Amino acid sequence: TLPCLPGARPCIPKDFGHGSPVCVCNATYCDTLDPLVVPAPGSYVKYESSKAGKRLERSEGKFQSSLSTRGLLLTLNISTLYQHVKGFGGSLSDAAAMNILKLSQPAQDNLLRSYFSESGIEYNLIRVPMACSDFSVRPYSYDDVPKDYELKHFRLVDEDVKMKV
Repeated sequence: TLPCLPGARPCIPKDFGHGSPVCVCNATYCDTLDPLVVPAPGSYVKYESSKAGKRLERSEGKFQSSLSTRGLLLTLNISTLYQHVKGFGGSLSDAAAMNILKLSQPAQDNLLRSYFSESGIEYNLIRVPMACSDFSVRPYSYDDVPKDYELKHFRLVDEDVKMKV
């Protein structure tokens, strides 16, 4: 298992010239967050990022029962639930897998830790596209033979075997 890093580590920004800096994550360093703690009833925790330089900046607040100042009004009705959240995550496309596999093993470990560990953003779900997507280097499918309803010509391609499975 990968060791968890205690406490938050700040972002080391890198700007690629498009006005939206990213945080450096390499073989020796990745930014992290403090472990997430559920806020007390009636309060919230907010993380904010911006082009102006905020990077997952943490702030706390308390919900108000009425609006005393002008601004955005968010009404929460906690007695009615419409859906259950199973978790949070992202997509692992061919392009993402290719870039991750180009990193050194320590950099891969740091990157994966920053997404999936308690010292990261704690993703617990991943979506993997079936066959190609718009982030693939070429178009492909699993069975290009027309009317092959029994899928006799079905096969995984190298991208799936090497990067997704």
